[in-house]
Amino acid sequence: MSHILFSTRSSLILAEKIASSYDEALGTICFLEFKDGEYEPYFDESIRGANVFIIGGTFPPSDNLMELLLICDAAKRSSAYNITLLMPYYGWGRQDRKEKLRGSIGAKLVANLIVAAGASRVIVMDLHTNQIQGFFDIPVDHIYASNIFIGYLQLMKSKRKNLTIASTDLGGAKRAKSYASYLETDVIICYKERKKANEIENMNCIGEVKNKNVIFIDDMVDTAGTLVIAANFIKKGACSVRALSTHPVLSENANEKIETSFLDELVVTDSIPFKNKLSSKIKVLSCATIFSDVIHLVHNKESLSKYFFI
Repeated sequence: MSHILFSTRSSLILAEKIASSYDEALGTICFLEFKDGEYEPYFDESIRGANVFIIGGTFPPSDNLMELLLICDAAKRSSAYNITLLMPYYGWGRQDRKEKLRGSIGAKLVANLIVAAGASRVIVMDLHTNQIQGFFDIPVDHIYASNIFIGYLQLMKSKRKNLTIASTDLGGAKRAKSYASYLETDVIICYKERKKANEIENMNCIGEVKNKNVIFIDDMVDTAGTLVIAANFIKKGACSVRALSTHPVLSENANEKIETSFLDELVVTDSIPFKNKLSSKIKVLSCATIFSDVIHLVHNKESLSKYFFI
């Protein structure tokens, strides 16, 4: 049975890398544009009976989510046999519960929309919280970016003594402990008190930082406020401070904050396209090869267990 790779317009750079690694050209999606900004995607080739893989992150603006849903719906109405959404970054994932009494749960709503659009399967990387998998009524393959980062961490461990894994907040403690357990290192947990979203009031930490080479682990870096405060706090006693963050949201003046911070290096993936010039301290490791292999395994009905790692 044939299978074809497609991409949303916003994720085209990563999709081209994935297609190149997979040694297959991306299929063509055409767009009928209306004067008011509305658009209608359609396929310029038959996909009847095909296994279709649609690559697209749902990072803001919301047009990126809407485009992915419309393409998925078009594939369903074109009689594709299976429709797999490959979402390097699952936007709205921070809204996995009600923070306010009369608030929304955006992550669940997005899951409902994806299922309603006709997706057969979803492949995501480093969800903000694992329970988001339970929001779907279709199979979800949640692969871990540890497959990208572990080589870097092992190299750091071989070069530097007293390597220590850290989390910028209590919510990331489990992830940090998993990495620390695998690498057989100590772990540090920072504790933050927020005034409001994206604004930290106070920072403390649990664990010894003196003379340690500290590496923070997190699923995303948004404004970089938390990371920079934690890095500057830890640097008072540590030899070096680095960070690994899967999704480089990098909103507002995040690059400037990182550049002027005590961070020695920030390593990210290319799950989200970069809108601005990156700080000289940022190193990018591509996730294209991993996604290419995942597509191969899914298409051939093989196990993905090697990617459920740490």
